[in-house]
Amino acid sequence: MRAGQKLDWSITSHPRLWRGAWQESTRELPEESAIALTYNRVTHAVMMATPADLQDFALGFSLAEGVIATPADIEDLAIVPVEGGMELRMWIAAPLMARLEQRRRRLAGATGCGMCGLESLAEALRPVPAVGSGTQFTPADILAAAASLTPAQILGAATRAVHAAAFWHPAAGLVALREDVGRHNALDKLYGALVAQNVTPADGILVLTSRVSIELVQKAARMGVCVLVAVSAPTALAVRVAEQAGITLVGVARADGFEVFCHARRIS
Repeated sequence: MRAGQKLDWSITSHPRLWRGAWQESTRELPEESAIALTYNRVTHAVMMATPADLQDFALGFSLAEGVIATPADIEDLAIVPVEGGMELRMWIAAPLMARLEQRRRRLAGATGCGMCGLESLAEALRPVPAVGSGTQFTPADILAAAASLTPAQILGAATRAVHAAAFWHPAAGLVALREDVGRHNALDKLYGALVAQNVTPADGILVLTSRVSIELVQKAARMGVCVLVAVSAPTALAVRVAEQAGITLVGVARADGFEVFCHARRIS
């Protein structure tokens, strides 16, 4: 069990109507907390998230949003419980802080919101980096990566109410998986976990339980992911951005097959 996982869910007792009769019922519900990400004691974002794997979240969010370039740019990190939620207090060098303030970006994120508070259309649709050549995978690899999600989703199995992001490697299988009430948060947590483990995202497959929107493709591109697989379909804009970034985008990945929306060359 990962550190902090005991915070992932709570058990509630309540009545339910079942086949025409009332009965007492219990259910596990995922926790949701306000998580403030601060840099040099200035709040940059407040996201509603599952209060677990917060060190991964702080690192992955900071990298995905371009606040830092490497983990070493975070000089210190403190996870502090506060009234109403948690603060992820990070300290970065003065030049990085000055650049962050110049961007004039402030987020007030609802659950799973990946673009709340952007101050311009240009910022929302900013160009994504092109990924490298990546690795070739077989159809069996794609199916194995997608199938690896469900058995590893501890929080998902308990609550049926969260998203997951995972990384699969042909030689190692499922390398890491993170869950959260917000799909963007789950991906940020996974990004932080992979960086902490010195894993190269281009060597494997990113697997998502959610539909694929532009924000997730943008984050995947910044991670250097070359193959993205999702159990649901992408949006049209997500496909166009994946095409631009050079990402192989696979959707509707189920036990009986999948659909390749762009850059099918990486699937043999």
